[in-house]
Amino acid sequence: MNTKHLGVVTILLASIIWAIEPIFAKLSYENSDFLHTSAIRAIVAALTAFLYIVLTRKSPLKVTRQQLSPLIYIAIVGTLVADFMYFFALSQVPVINAVILGHMQPIFIIALGFFLLKSDTLTKFDYLGIALMIVSGLLVTTRTIENLFAFRFGTIGDLIVLSATIAWATSAIVMKKYLTAMNAGVITFYRFFFAALIFALYLGVTSSFIITNIYQVLIGVIIGIGTILYYEGLKRLKAAQVSGLELSTPFFAAILAFLVLNEFITSMQIVGITLLFVGVYFISKKEKGPGDAV
Repeated sequence: MNTKHLGVVTILLASIIWAIEPIFAKLSYENSDFLHTSAIRAIVAALTAFLYIVLTRKSPLKVTRQQLSPLIYIAIVGTLVADFMYFFALSQVPVINAVILGHMQPIFIIALGFFLLKSDTLTKFDYLGIALMIVSGLLVTTRTIENLFAFRFGTIGDLIVLSATIAWATSAIVMKKYLTAMNAGVITFYRFFFAALIFALYLGVTSSFIITNIYQVLIGVIIGIGTILYYEGLKRLKAAQVSGLELSTPFFAAILAFLVLNEFITSMQIVGITLLFVGVYFISKKEKGPGDAV
């Protein structure tokens, strides 16, 4: 299997895991809350990444001083803040809303990369893709024509997911800029380890260092594996290709939410999912220069 094919497989597997995670979270909330579930998840995910490093005999956990700051940023912003907001929002909104809004990261990655890193100029395809993805999010959160005409643009939970998405986008930029050469298992370990330390302190203070259901453990295991797969894919594929492949997640999530949680998707949300695909297609498209072949 060549590098590109391996990258495609890892991202598709990660996408399936992104779809399973919110389902397990919803099931966990039946006898737990989002805060306790987030804490156990982070601890188990860190242990999963550590086990991966040991079993595969990959790079040691030692990092340089230059790598430490980006790792702490990813752990605090990407896990402690963004994941925490996402898990709270899951207690307020349907799975499909959370998954769709969470997969609008390309908008913010492109925008932040342009304004903060000055790395790339935006093309007409970028602008069109971003516009379509914004419309997609609007249709998914409003859910029905009646809500759209009444200007009911989603809920506070939807806004929280969107905030988490922006935070994830900043951590993705930091990873691509500073940590691309680092082993995926090591990045994953520290992403959850630093957050797990804070969560462990909370569990100790509240005397709740217990596992209340199996879903908390399963979430930690699969998200640890999924994050390793995601970082492995990022090393082998272009960011635009990764964004396109990740769009399989909403479909997996929609099917699982219907089968397990009895959540229904409206026709407007189906249109929104379709526009999300089209938006990422245009963002992935490159303008041809004067010397490019037709």
